[in-house]
Amino acid sequence: MTASPMKIDSAELRLVRLPLLTPFTIATGTMHEKLFPLLTLRSNGIEGFAEGVMDPLPDYLDETIAGGMMLLRDVLIPQLVGKSFGSPAAIEGLLAPWRGHYMTKAMVEMAFWDLWAKSLNLPLTTLLGGERDAIDVGVSLGIGPIDNTIERARNHLALGYKRIKLKIMPGHDVKLVEAVRNALPDAHLTVDANSAYTLADMDTMLALDGFGLDYIEQPLAWDDIHDHAVLQPRLKTAICLDECIHTAEHARKALESGATRIINIKVGRVGGYQESRRIHDLCAAWTFPVWCGGMLESGIGRAHNIHLSTLANFRKPGDTSSSSRYFAKDIVNEALEATDGRMPVPRGPGIGVTLDRAFLDKVTVSTETFPA
Repeated sequence: MTASPMKIDSAELRLVRLPLLTPFTIATGTMHEKLFPLLTLRSNGIEGFAEGVMDPLPDYLDETIAGGMMLLRDVLIPQLVGKSFGSPAAIEGLLAPWRGHYMTKAMVEMAFWDLWAKSLNLPLTTLLGGERDAIDVGVSLGIGPIDNTIERARNHLALGYKRIKLKIMPGHDVKLVEAVRNALPDAHLTVDANSAYTLADMDTMLALDGFGLDYIEQPLAWDDIHDHAVLQPRLKTAICLDECIHTAEHARKALESGATRIINIKVGRVGGYQESRRIHDLCAAWTFPVWCGGMLESGIGRAHNIHLSTLANFRKPGDTSSSSRYFAKDIVNEALEATDGRMPVPRGPGIGVTLDRAFLDKVTVSTETFPA
């Protein structure tokens, strides 16, 4: 702990546009760039960083970049700057009165965790209770032609990635998975539907159940737990929930109703590390594993995800693959690259990465500062 509470001297909010190397297609659309808000909190010469994982439009969840930046600018940052906080729990208390907006609130909480860890000169994984200096990683493959998908999957397995996740959608599902499974009979395969199906697609779900998948991720509606509880008993394959889990309460209801056997924890989606740890611990008590999903984050968000993934019950490979898969150049100086399917935890205090400020300035759309 610090000797005294940390006073937030100032804050900076940027909007960053980072081009993707190749388009990334899922059931809800195609991304050509990663547009995201980047928050910096400053205290006594130290900086803490976090990026937002909301999208420009509400196609993954109901939060948007514009709405998140408005809430940060008009409400949350003014509540922070000039105030003192003794721990991340105090930050969570400040955010609690505001309903929803988990991704926006996560930015504040995560930036403070980074700031707090740096003030103690400790890596974030130590404060979170992590147990590893490297984590297993998988790869997520966007929707594309079947032959090309098989080639990409084979290439990533050759690089040592521990799991191949295939994005699917109605009309691009059973034939794809059958072809990849036939080509790669021993691979750990999963599919991610991004909420593209309903219970009326039971025949498709039962067909997918025959391919030895590790899990089927969020096949039904983004805000649904009940119908997943109807589907899961019909399948041998585990259902993994993503979009519909925002809190430990959601996770508890999903587990108790039999809607899932695996949960994807995205620290941004669930409002920060405090709630991530609660969901992690709850799933551990049920003996069900969790894993860390990705949102095509830059090196700031990717570093946060890597530190979270060091907790003991992250027993499935996460979407924390090499940054160079997505970006020709990242906004951090450190290379976040996996070797033989293992991603090292960044060394150093906090999240362990530093900003390439010259490049960041080139890809920044706007900057706002908030002095005390």
